[in-house]
Amino acid sequence: MGLFGSKDKTDTLTTAPAAVNPDLAALTGDYTIDPSHSTIGFVARHAMVTNVKGGFLDFSGSLHLDGADPSQSTASLDVTMESINTGSADRDGHLKSADFFKTDEFPTMTFRSTKAEALGGDDYRITGDLTILGTTQQLAIDLEFNGSAKDPFGNERVGFEGKAEILRSEWGLTWNAALETGGVLVSDKIKLNFDISAIKNAD
Repeated sequence: MGLFGSKDKTDTLTTAPAAVNPDLAALTGDYTIDPSHSTIGFVARHAMVTNVKGGFLDFSGSLHLDGADPSQSTASLDVTMESINTGSADRDGHLKSADFFKTDEFPTMTFRSTKAEALGGDDYRITGDLTILGTTQQLAIDLEFNGSAKDPFGNERVGFEGKAEILRSEWGLTWNAALETGGVLVSDKIKLNFDISAIKNAD
C-alpha cells in the first residue's frame, strides 16, 4: 500500500483506486527536506566509455503530502549551483564556468511541481518546472515511497527515492568537445537521482 492509497498494478485499467489507509492518511501535511540526510545527484556519460557521478551539497526544499488526494501534493526545490561536487576540483570549476552553469549569473536551480500522480503501489510521479540558466522546461520525476518513521528526536519523517532523465541541451547546456575516435566528450543525456528524507512541520 502506497502513501496515498493505490491501484492494483496487475489491473490498473479496470480496478478502482483503493480506499485510503487511515494510518497513511495521517501523514498528510507539510514537510521540510532534510539536506543532511538527502542527496541530489546526477550521472553523465564521459568520453563515450564511462560514467561520471556528481551531486549538489547545498539545497533546500519542501513537500506537501495529501493522503486523501495525491493530485493535491506538491514539491519545491532550490539548489545552490556553486555547491556542485564531482570529486574533482578542476572539473567542478569547469562546470561552474561560462561553459556550463554560469554560477555567477545563475546561482540557483529550481524545481516547482505542477502535477502529482499515484502510479500504483509505492510508485508516484511528480511533474513540474525545472529552471536552469534562466530556462524553464518540464521535468517528470518517478518516485518510490520508502516509508515513514519517527526518529529518536521525535521528528516524523518520510522518505522517497526518485529518478529522471533530461537532455541538457534543452536548458542551453551545449558545451562539448569532439573525440578523435568519434562521438563527444560529454553526453547530452543526464540521469538525475534523488534520495529525499523530509521532516513533518510542527502544527
